[in-house]
Amino acid sequence: MRWNIGAPLLAAFVFGAGLLGGCGQLPGGAASPMSQREAVEESRRLTPAPPWPAGDQRGMANALGPGAWMRCAWHLGRPGAKSYELSHVRSETMPRSPFGVPLDYTFRPTAGLPFSLHAFNGETVSGEPAAQGTQMDAIGHFGFLDAPWNGKGDFPAEKVKYYGGYTQSEVKPSPDSPLLKLGIEHVPPIVTSAVLLDARRHLGGGAPLADGQVVSAADIEAMLQAQGLAWRGILPGDALYIYTGWEDHWADPDKRGIYYTRGPGLSYDAVKYIEQKAVVLLAMDNPFTDPAAEGMIRGEAPPAEGTPQGLPFAIHHHNLTQAGIHQIQNAHLAELARDEVWTSCTMILPLRVKGGSGSPVRPVAIGAG
Repeated sequence: MRWNIGAPLLAAFVFGAGLLGGCGQLPGGAASPMSQREAVEESRRLTPAPPWPAGDQRGMANALGPGAWMRCAWHLGRPGAKSYELSHVRSETMPRSPFGVPLDYTFRPTAGLPFSLHAFNGETVSGEPAAQGTQMDAIGHFGFLDAPWNGKGDFPAEKVKYYGGYTQSEVKPSPDSPLLKLGIEHVPPIVTSAVLLDARRHLGGGAPLADGQVVSAADIEAMLQAQGLAWRGILPGDALYIYTGWEDHWADPDKRGIYYTRGPGLSYDAVKYIEQKAVVLLAMDNPFTDPAAEGMIRGEAPPAEGTPQGLPFAIHHHNLTQAGIHQIQNAHLAELARDEVWTSCTMILPLRVKGGSGSPVRPVAIGAG
């Protein structure tokens, strides 16, 4: 999909350079500031909505463009705007996902180049970078069967289906094949407006949410109201950040080993709610996006109430195979929540790994509380 970014996008960045404290220069030379409400209202006209064309591989990222960029740009020129890192520092001693191969960093000794003044350093890493640390899922990360597998014999991979109706033979025709469709390289640069919801404050009373606790659609509506965002709501193309406080358990080195054993997450009605809003990406400061009570990951406890039968990771399933909503796990949202930066301009650039099922990612947000 190609975008005509001419005058609307130019105006957005002009406005973004002089909002609140200054003025943007409108066509014809007139000086006039644009309020956030005006930017939002203008963006509605410029933002496309699903359904997307047949053969789509971008999902809700199709909503990105002049409308989302306009809302994003508004935050860049605000007095007091700051840049926030939304990722954790990566290392081999950080909490490790049980679903990915652990990382192993080897740092090489300082080396030189004969007959030169140069000295250089380097390192190698093995493991599964796209499944460890702050990382983003490709849409092809998850598929589904029409009926549950009974666990007997070989997994019937040939029957798996994916987002957009793609089949296993189209996406991953052999066990050692990269993703031929729906890989991470199809994710465009995600530059858009972001909404942060503080579930720790509004549901946890200031304490981290409990393992297995869910954030429901009603909770999302209540947080929008409590944070003064009801007028705006969640708009097509937004990135949605939900702070649960579970990142309190993130430690490096990870001596307690709590973080990846359980966690809070989104409810099934909430994932359908954000699909209706055409959210481009969901990021939470939790390990699974899905809620996981103690023992659930080991099969010793049931999924959260309301989870459809046969879909213990229903949030992953719906986001990636049905709605085309991208996901980030293990986001670092504490500082953004501390400063009450409820809306911001966010930028997320996954690595363009051909056929990759995900990517390590360094999201940032720019805004003021």
